[in-house]
Amino acid sequence: MSARFTARETPLEGLFVVSRKTMSDERGFLSRLFCEADLAAFGWQGHLAQLNETGTLRKGTVRGMHFQRPPHAEIKLVTCTRGRILDVAVDIRQHSPTFLRHFAVELSEDNACSLLIPKGFAHGFQALTDDVRMIYAHSEPYAASSEGGLNPEDPALGIDWPLPVVNLSPRDGSHALLSQDYRGVAA
Repeated sequence: MSARFTARETPLEGLFVVSRKTMSDERGFLSRLFCEADLAAFGWQGHLAQLNETGTLRKGTVRGMHFQRPPHAEIKLVTCTRGRILDVAVDIRQHSPTFLRHFAVELSEDNACSLLIPKGFAHGFQALTDDVRMIYAHSEPYAASSEGGLNPEDPALGIDWPLPVVNLSPRDGSHALLSQDYRGVAA
């Protein structure tokens, strides 16, 4: 167990809600967002290849559901540093007992939680407030040739977005609905 992080298992194998321990005093606080050695206990493998920040201006906006196929499959650690989001991960691993099931959790600037998403999952979120900021840690660099996505409004995924979906990008909204023969990605 880490001195800086604790993790709660989810019903989807390898997917964890990670809680950060915050140290604070009269000056303010310190919260470690990433530590390769500590997060290895919860499935982080490899190094930190990319660190990205996103800003989402409007409440209700949905981004996702994104993933990278092998050989560029990635582990992600997703953290909300301003506002609130509903963060969603969908298991798309071939032969997984939880194939196409999803898990959703609220991440916010106040709850000091992140979602640690293993390889073989699609990821997306909905902004629950205006002016959301997020930090993404990636174990692999982005590779356009390996990029994939699911339609976040696909009824087959069963995601119950809490707000009406707005500002869905043309790219995210154009992903085809899943067919009966969709087999996911190699784990």
